[in-house]
Amino acid sequence: MKKNIAIIMGGYSSEVAISLKSGNVVYKHLDTSKYNGYRIHILKEKWVYINDNNHETSINKTDFSITINNEKIVFDAVFNAIHGTPGENGIILAYFDLLGIKHTSAPFYQMALTFNKRDTLSVVKQYGIPTAKSVYLNKGDEINHKAIVEKLGLPCFVKPNNAGSSFGISKVHHIEDLQSAIEFAFKEDSEILIESFLNGTEVSVGVIEYQNEITVLPITEIVSENDFFDYEAKYLGKSQEITPARLSESQEEKVKKIAKKVYKVLNMSGFSRSEYIFVNDEPHFLEMNTVPGLTEASILPQQAKQHGISLQELFTNAIETALNKN
Repeated sequence: MKKNIAIIMGGYSSEVAISLKSGNVVYKHLDTSKYNGYRIHILKEKWVYINDNNHETSINKTDFSITINNEKIVFDAVFNAIHGTPGENGIILAYFDLLGIKHTSAPFYQMALTFNKRDTLSVVKQYGIPTAKSVYLNKGDEINHKAIVEKLGLPCFVKPNNAGSSFGISKVHHIEDLQSAIEFAFKEDSEILIESFLNGTEVSVGVIEYQNEITVLPITEIVSENDFFDYEAKYLGKSQEITPARLSESQEEKVKKIAKKVYKVLNMSGFSRSEYIFVNDEPHFLEMNTVPGLTEASILPQQAKQHGISLQELFTNAIETALNKN
């Protein structure tokens, strides 16, 4: 008997449009011989099921079910395609845990931890993983621009602590531009992170659970046409994403080893895609994405394809792993 799979997409952050694209790709490539797929839009104003004719049916939030033609439909598992809140930060996953519904992501605490850049860095540093120098600010804190620049140097990066897709990020070259960058980041989040600039080759490393093994996918080198890997570079074609990355054998071995270690240290499961920059041949960890883009052009699907894993196989594996969780 086919399993009912809710593909949740949308969310409450600036990443809504990107998430809807990812969710629709999951729906398109779902193995329909095994699963009945249901596109569920989780939006601030409504939670609805969208059928193939774009007709909306409200979700019953009491048990996360829908009723179609007087038939109540419940879900065997949820495929999480929400970038940002409430999917990537674990909030909605805690709700599914309370209802006893399985999902394709890591446990909600791991999702919350990895969505918080500062807290993720504080954990990985304890395990000797190299990172950039950083300063953390809450909205309302007194800000000493000179002290920040003395600690981190210029240029530096100002970024929201809890946000994705490069929303709210600035690269600051001059101290007089620091305040406007801070204000820009605070529009996305009440907590921000300011990091030292790491000058070197940037790579993106996908690590997933595949057929019950932690698998490091082929590495992607990021070459941005812009000043850094910003929203335009990520989504509007202003970058080259080269898979496999142009690394030496020893560089590849180092970053694969560290990426696997980070995945284990953070008690991850499901999808992950992390960014690293090589400085003096050593990979420095930047951040982890636990709901990476899942369109045909997105980095993790490109890496999976290079590894010989189709989108259907990638999504089937995620669902089967979720269904088999205790």
